[in-house]
Amino acid sequence: MFPAWDPTALRLVAPMRGIANLRSHPPHRGILRISPTNILLTLEVKVITSVYRQSKGQTESSENIMLMHEMDMLYTAHPYFGYRRMTAKLREKGFDVNHKRVRRLMRLMGIQAIYPKPNLSKRLHAKYCRPYLLRGLEITRPNHVWGVDITYLRMGRGFMYLFTIIDWFSRKVIDYELSSTLEKGFVIDCLKRALRHGKPAIINSDQGSHFTNADYLGLLKEYGIQVSMDGKGRATDNSRTERFFRALKYECIYLNEFENPKELRKGIRRYVTFYNTDRPHQSLDYLTPATVYKQPKMAQAS
Repeated sequence: MFPAWDPTALRLVAPMRGIANLRSHPPHRGILRISPTNILLTLEVKVITSVYRQSKGQTESSENIMLMHEMDMLYTAHPYFGYRRMTAKLREKGFDVNHKRVRRLMRLMGIQAIYPKPNLSKRLHAKYCRPYLLRGLEITRPNHVWGVDITYLRMGRGFMYLFTIIDWFSRKVIDYELSSTLEKGFVIDCLKRALRHGKPAIINSDQGSHFTNADYLGLLKEYGIQVSMDGKGRATDNSRTERFFRALKYECIYLNEFENPKELRKGIRRYVTFYNTDRPHQSLDYLTPATVYKQPKMAQAS
């Protein structure tokens, strides 16, 4: 709910001939100018809003932020939920939502159900898609295959996106980047930074727009890296990266409820250090990713 407007904050600065069918708009700071042909009115509005400003030009209400947080938990537990199942589950939990709203928020969050979709050849970015190269491949060393992906991370008053690069042999988080938007730049910047310290033979991603574009493919070509992409909607193709995202959310994000980007950045930094250097992995014979990355003979990839 938006707070009530303060009548003292309204100032009439021009004569008014008449107002017909005036509709209200979400309150905001600044000057609200209403100028139909039959209205000569300027209102100076000073209101505190409950809208979280995700980034310039993008806002979501506090109700939608809460809804997206719930959707994130549902999707983490049930990544096969499409927008219809997601809508049904949200209604079951008492949320008054429809399919259109849920589908829009899922797109904003960058999530989709992990099952094959029809008519894959008709995708907008089909010319940039590449085949999946890892089927049957034995990953035998660090920097053999890196997996890259993006996930939604909630905060108390908003959300951010996390791009992560993971070495699939050791499970080590090579690098990561947080962003308040889904613009391509944070993906490219993080990859360039990581490639200054090491280069894999193959990088695997999904078929999202951050990876099916000329900039991404051109960067990997420049470094002589093979490009692999998951089959659309296939969960197992990117399972190692998805396991990290689930661990991060259950062991860090959902337990701490970071309120703002500064707190979230600190929390992610602490968790990634813990994950790489202190958290034993069953698939690594209970060694840590950092140990296996430096001493690969101590463990074999599962």
